[in-house]
Amino acid sequence: MYRPFYLPQPAQGAASWQPVSAAHPARRLAARQLRRAGAWLAWMARQLAVPARRPAAPGPLPEVEFCAEAGAPEGALFVNGQYVGRLDVSRL
Repeated sequence: MYRPFYLPQPAQGAASWQPVSAAHPARRLAARQLRRAGAWLAWMARQLAVPARRPAAPGPLPEVEFCAEAGAPEGALFVNGQYVGRLDVSRL
């Protein structure tokens, strides 16, 4: 014979959704702290989920050229093809 595990009980008066007495202050404090901790953890999870921004890539490196050959000014220093200055060296 089949008998269901759940048998609905007939209602006996109005069901109250509020507790009969107010909760203990320590219990309310604990509940408030747990809600705050949960909100903080949710915020922290959202912050950690955001991908880190990559720093802007620096521009191309300048092309540095040192001329110490015949026909060029001795010790001339060029950056990106433009004369910048002179290095006082006789030999590298």
